[in-house]
Parts: sequence; C-alpha cells; structure tokens
Amino acid sequence: MRFLFVMDPAETMTADKDTTFAFIRGAMARGHECLHCLSREVSNEGREVFALARPVTVSERAPHVSLGADQRVELARLDAVFVRKDPPFDAAYLYLTQQLDLVKDRVFVMNDPRGLRDANEKLFAFQFLEFMPRSLVSADRAQIIDFVSAVGGTAVLKPLDGAGGSGVVVLSVGDRNVRSMVDIMTAEGRRLAMVQEYQPAVRQGDKRVLLLDGAPLGAILRVPREDDVRANIHAGGQVVPCDLTARERALVRSVGPTLREYGLWFVGLDLIGEKLIEVNVTSPTGIQELGRHQGKRPEEDVIAWVEQRAFSSR
Repeated sequence: MRFLFVMDPAETMTADKDTTFAFIRGAMARGHECLHCLSREVSNEGREVFALARPVTVSERAPHVSLGADQRVELARLDAVFVRKDPPFDAAYLYLTQQLDLVKDRVFVMNDPRGLRDANEKLFAFQFLEFMPRSLVSADRAQIIDFVSAVGGTAVLKPLDGAGGSGVVVLSVGDRNVRSMVDIMTAEGRRLAMVQEYQPAVRQGDKRVLLLDGAPLGAILRVPREDDVRANIHAGGQVVPCDLTARERALVRSVGPTLREYGLWFVGLDLIGEKLIEVNVTSPTGIQELGRHQGKRPEEDVIAWVEQRAFSSR
C-alpha cells in the first residue's frame, strides 16, 4: 500500500520518541511505501486533491530520516492519509481538513478531518464531563480568579490551542502574579483559556492512554520533574509503565463510542488521578515509550488496522 503522512518537516522527527517515526517504521516493516508532505503542499483542483510529496524512509541508525525526490500524487489513488501535523490548530490546519473532506470518501484519512475540526483537545473533554475535574473556559479575569478560590485556592491555567505542556501554569490564591498570568493567557480578556482544579495526583504522574478505534492499546505514566508541574515528555517528564484502574477502564469504555462517531481513530487520553484532562486527537504521542514497556511495537498493530480500513473503503 501507499501511505501519505501530512506533517511537519520530516527531519524534525526523533528516532526514539516520535510516534510518526514509529508509524513509518511500522508501515515499512509491513512492506508499504510511505510518502511525506507538509500541509501547505496539499492542493486541490475542483474535488481532486493532490500533494507535492516525496518518499520517506526511516532508520534507527543515522541518518534516521531519508527523503526522495518530489512527486505530485493524487490522494484518491493512495491507500491512506495520516494527518500528523502538530498543533496549533490554526487557519492552515483548518484549510487542510477542508481539502481532505473532498477526498475522504475515496481514501482512508486518519484522523477524520471533520473530527479534527470538531474536537478541540481541551474543549472536547467536556463531552465526558462526569470524568473531568472541575473546569472553566473563560476570557474574564474576575471569573477565572473567582474559580481558583472556589476550587480550593489552586488551579491550572492553560491555552486552548497549546500542546506538549506549552503555556501551562499553576495559579494560587495570594500569588501577586495571578492577575498578570491570567491577563497574558487571555490577552487581557480577548482570548479564551481553560482553568482546571489542581490535581495533586499529578506529582505521581499524568497517564497517557493510547486508543485505537476506541479501544486501549495501553498506557504510560509521565512523571513530572520535581521543579515542574508539567508531566509532558516534551517538558522533561519521565516515563514509567502502568496499568489502567477499574475506573479508568470504565472511562475508556464510555469515551470510545463517541470517538468512533467522530472518526477519531487514534487518540491519546490524558488522565490525572483517574480524571480526564485532555483528549489528544491531532498528533498523539507516546507509542514508542509504550512499546518499550510492552516489549513490542504497537505501531504495527495500528498499521495492520489501517490496512483493513483502507481495504474496506475501496
């Protein structure tokens, strides 16, 4: 099969951490051809969608990523398109999803472009409110500060379009920086932000659960540095193996059908203290760390699943 990966520059992939690297490695292991393009290299003439793409191969030995010559490919003639562009979800990302809408009935796209548009990674969690900590989305400084007091005096403030822990800060009643941090995050009341009740269990770790077609592939626990509130791998969190608790399994069972409904096939749930924090749908990470703890390569399970979807969609 021929797979296209729409993503950031290929050379930015890291051989030991990047999930897209693992997907390409898994596809190569199963005999498939992989192509790479940037989102701006997707074009359409009427309803026909094209990409200026190049063959991409990966290796665990340097050079880790190799690219071939540019070629113009018609997406409808491919077997699958993987949307692996990192956030933020900006205007260019929006246009990409609308272009992919034109062709998704002729080539399998993961994740579904409409699902990517509908599921902001912070706001989509409110679909499953019964599993969330107390949370507020607002641009109003007074409302945010009042919320911090209402949840016990400590809360986490984050941008709605961030990723990898970028912009996440802790607000504490009595801290003279609180008003300033809220003003920065909300652009002085012009931009929405999310504030959530602080979860002390974050010191034990932030659990990333990877789901394929609504079912768990497994989970890893990201433990924050002693000097940081963020547990993200990108922010220096240490990864340790873990299992799902009974409540977390119930959470996954509840979330899974909605993810399938939206065409969100490969998803990363972030859980702290058995509570749902975020639903990561754009380019979830963690599969390499999961594979090392499982002693296998779960990306090959993902590729095998995509093969079946691509075959059935023809």
